[in-house]
Amino acid sequence: MASIFRLLVLILFIPVLCRAQPLTPTEKPVAHSNQTCINCHQVQAGLWQKSDHANAMATATKSSVLGDFSGVTATHYGQRARFFSDGNKLMAEVSYGDKSETLEVLYSFGYYPLQQYLVETGKGKLQVLPFAWDSRPTEEGGQSWYHNYSEEISPDDRLHWRQPLQNWNGMCADCHSDGLVRQYDVNQDSFRTQWDNINVGCISCHGQMPAHGKTSPDAIVAENISPNPMSLKNSGIWRRLPGQKIASWQGEKRDNSFMDSCFACHSLRTPLTDGFQPGKHFLDQFSPQLINAPMYHADGQIKEEVYVYGSFMQSKMARAGVNCLDCHDSHTMKLKAEGNGLCLQCHSPEHYNLQTHLQHQPNTPGGQCVDCHMPQTRYMGVDDRRDHSFSVPRPSHSANIGAPDACSGCHKDKDEDWATEAVVKLYGREMPLSASEERLHQLRAGLPLAANSHREIIDDTRLPLLSRASALELLPLTHESLPPEWLGGYLAHPEPLLRTAAANLGYLLSQQQRDKLLTPLLADKVKAVRIAAARSLGMDINTSGGAELSRVNQISSWRGEGRLNQALQLLANGRWQQAIPELRSSISTDPYFPPAYINLADIYRATRQDDKAAATFSGGLQHNPDSADLHYGYGLHLIRQKEYIKAETHLQQAYRLTPVNSQYLYVYLMALDHNGKVGDAVGYLQEYLDRYPASAALIQLGQSLARKSGNIKLYQKLRQQEQQ
Repeated sequence: MASIFRLLVLILFIPVLCRAQPLTPTEKPVAHSNQTCINCHQVQAGLWQKSDHANAMATATKSSVLGDFSGVTATHYGQRARFFSDGNKLMAEVSYGDKSETLEVLYSFGYYPLQQYLVETGKGKLQVLPFAWDSRPTEEGGQSWYHNYSEEISPDDRLHWRQPLQNWNGMCADCHSDGLVRQYDVNQDSFRTQWDNINVGCISCHGQMPAHGKTSPDAIVAENISPNPMSLKNSGIWRRLPGQKIASWQGEKRDNSFMDSCFACHSLRTPLTDGFQPGKHFLDQFSPQLINAPMYHADGQIKEEVYVYGSFMQSKMARAGVNCLDCHDSHTMKLKAEGNGLCLQCHSPEHYNLQTHLQHQPNTPGGQCVDCHMPQTRYMGVDDRRDHSFSVPRPSHSANIGAPDACSGCHKDKDEDWATEAVVKLYGREMPLSASEERLHQLRAGLPLAANSHREIIDDTRLPLLSRASALELLPLTHESLPPEWLGGYLAHPEPLLRTAAANLGYLLSQQQRDKLLTPLLADKVKAVRIAAARSLGMDINTSGGAELSRVNQISSWRGEGRLNQALQLLANGRWQQAIPELRSSISTDPYFPPAYINLADIYRATRQDDKAAATFSGGLQHNPDSADLHYGYGLHLIRQKEYIKAETHLQQAYRLTPVNSQYLYVYLMALDHNGKVGDAVGYLQEYLDRYPASAALIQLGQSLARKSGNIKLYQKLRQQEQQ
């Protein structure tokens, strides 16, 4: 069943912020707990105790909780919370809208620079309270309660603390406890979540290693019993050779595959399994978010809360073989050296720690390597995190693509022109980019690019794999179809990340080409590739590939996207009767998620149940009044019902909510024309043309409207654009 609204929604790991018996999260029977490891590895355990990992989660007690529970009250717009003690219990009385409830705080979540608190809301679900404790020192503005969001979050907002996006079990539990499994029951909409250890300890990085505790160290090495996923399987050293400014790796080729265990948590990703195993290939357990909008800036700098994987894997550091443990201690996870000393482990101080390079006094703001090459972005209100792409400031380039630059980020009273002049004056020029890098940034920024140039970016082996995969994801911006022999090269590429990105583009091939090229990938050794292929092929749930895809959808069905993806899989095989209850469940579970309403209404339209389609759009807009997609869909429905005046209102709302969308404008202009409002249509068209480039369809419609209105100047302008 075709639909212009058919949406593919991937479940991304976005920690936001998490007992009714008998569904309380519990500890699993395991071969080893943290305590088992500590009995022998006391030195390592002492170091681990200093880490954020050791404090990732804890049972709420007066010793583990940092927040003030002395009866203080926190307010934020329409929300209010009073934190107090009831004997040994820590309590929160939370008010929002016309509702108020008193809940016991069961767990603390994190500890610095903020600590959050989890409460039970039934069916095994733990939710995060809307207020967090700022655990920074008072002199830094801390030691107070604050709301998780700076803006107002009403009860009918998808980010409200009672909604699925604030659910601990699904959103963030697997990265704050060892060996966690969600165990979501689709039929009961409930969780039976379990963990090996409540915090992040030995097992999260080293795995269970069940035979380890019963075998001598020598036997473990000799017999390869339960190999340690964090084992560094190479030997060598970083060394600056004569004449080198930067150290290079001297020794065996580095095997940094252990970082898959780091990236399991330090990445924005779609889970493909319920829980994950250290040492297992990252793409066997997740599909990563690629380096594109809206999560990243056009030049690849971090924008939203994306963690480290995306930024680091596009860096020159990663390509040179640097890994996490070159900078971070393996157990405390603290930096191995302070200030510029960390970078000067590899970068020559005679070249890089001088005034001529720093252009600021050492040990002052601006005089730290990280100030220019790892700018900070603040998340969760108080948490400053550094970009790990190790980029070079290029102020004029940043201005051209709408990205921030480190110079203006510090010198907030100056603009990009000042920063550009300063860089040229100090260094003689801005550091140039390769042609492929520059084109990729322009593409991400929405600037025009020829189709051939787009494919040349992807073919450029000098670019990081993640950048090339990200460019693959953007191919629909410049292509309506793809040369099958060209895409086939990437579907058979030795790198699974490129195979995965290519497999997601199956809809740009004809059905015959898709079947021929993608079917072999259903047997790929990497799960992310198999899932992408099954999705593009629309595999039926009764096939092996379709069953695997269905299980992935069900893992994330605790929120609207999972059930929607399950419905789309059913629709791809004509099972619309089975898709309807999935979409209804998506709406019931996640009422502020518009795509479920749109796809359900589309089924009703296609099956000539117009009253149900109208009721679905109406219900969707009641819960999501600012959804441009819902207004647009309802407007099309009303046009089909010949209710043109009413349709005009909703189409206008769609355009005003998303003015960059030329399709929304196109249909709105047609409605205005039909309703005899040609002058208004021309006015909206000119308003659009002042800001955005026009599509071919919009240019043709504009010419017709210009002729009708007698606007010769506009007509000639559009004719020129058409000829160009």
